[in-house]
Formats: sequence, structure tokens, C-alpha cells
Amino acid sequence: MSATRPGTHPRQQLLLIALVFFGPLLLAFWMYYGSSWRPVGRINHGDLIAPPRPLPALALPRVEASGVAAASLSGSNAFRGKWSLVYIGPGDCGADCRKTLYFMQQTHLGLGNLIPRVQRVFLVSHGCCDRTLIERDHPDLIVLDAQGRAAGPLLAQFPVAPSTSIFIVDPRGNLMMRYDANADPKGLRDDLKRLLDLSHIG
Repeated sequence: MSATRPGTHPRQQLLLIALVFFGPLLLAFWMYYGSSWRPVGRINHGDLIAPPRPLPALALPRVEASGVAAASLSGSNAFRGKWSLVYIGPGDCGADCRKTLYFMQQTHLGLGNLIPRVQRVFLVSHGCCDRTLIERDHPDLIVLDAQGRAAGPLLAQFPVAPSTSIFIVDPRGNLMMRYDANADPKGLRDDLKRLLDLSHIG
């Protein structure tokens, strides 16, 4: 005796079973990635930049510490191979700049054995540069002179944001998240560790 209900084709039964099992998963995927809705209890602390923005390849001068000749560094190479914490601001570095660079530095140090996978980059938009500050407080910071018109296409990819904003760029050069240094100090570190744990690149 057949178990098939009268009027129901076996293929239709398989389709119904597939919908029961995969329907909720497909709906959740669409709601998260295909719509503007986000769950209230999301686990990331920063603001996602969706879709991620690929940064253009530009040749920008690298600003070295005082007494060291500047070298040219390709903008694309600067953001490839490692995860990057990026700050954009004036090179004379006022209170917000110093606070944010210190925040980035402490976040980096808090990554422990993941430190080699992350670099800190300072894009100087104007007023370059307090080399003494770089040499004394941030010797491992990559400082790029982005004052000229040539840097325009690169800076244009970053959204307008408060002066205490830190951006995360993935090892393929995609801008993907913004974080405010005035927020919970542990948030950026937790987000970054989660990204590094999930990623096999960089």
C-alpha cells in the first residue's frame, strides 16, 4: 500500500519537505543580508559598511619619524596582506587624534598572539606632520600622506564620520567597518578578534 496521499505527487512531497527544513534558513539569510533589518541583539559593536568598499590602489608618500627620509608606499599594498585599523585626520594631531591613535594602539596590543595579523594606519588628510609624536608614541604606526589631490579617490571611499572614528579594512583592501573610539573600549577588540577567528586571510 502506497504512503503517498491521494492527489499528491512524490516530487511535490520532496519539495514540501525541503521547504520545511530549508525555508527558515533561507528566510533568515535574506532578512540579514538582503534587507535593511538587523537583529536588536547583534554581536558586533561597530557599524558595518555594507557592502564593503574596495579601496583604490594609489601611491602615497609614507611619513617616517623625524630624521628619516620619506618613502613611497602603494596605497593598495598598504591595505593588503593584513587587517588594518585606519584613522583619518590632521597630521598635527590634536586631542581627538591623540586619543584615537592611543585607542588604536591599546586595541592592537590587546590582541595578544594575533598582533602580527593587524597593522595600524594613519591617513593624514592635512597639516602633515608631527613626526616627534610618531617617533615617541607610535613607532610602529604606518603614516601615509593623503593631503594631495591624488589621494581623493581613496579618501572618498570612507564615509563622513566623527573625528574619533576608526575604520577596519580587511587584508584584500575592502573597507568594512567603522568604530567610535568614544564607545566601549572592549568593543573594537572583541569585533576584531571575532573577525580574525572567522577569517583565514591575513
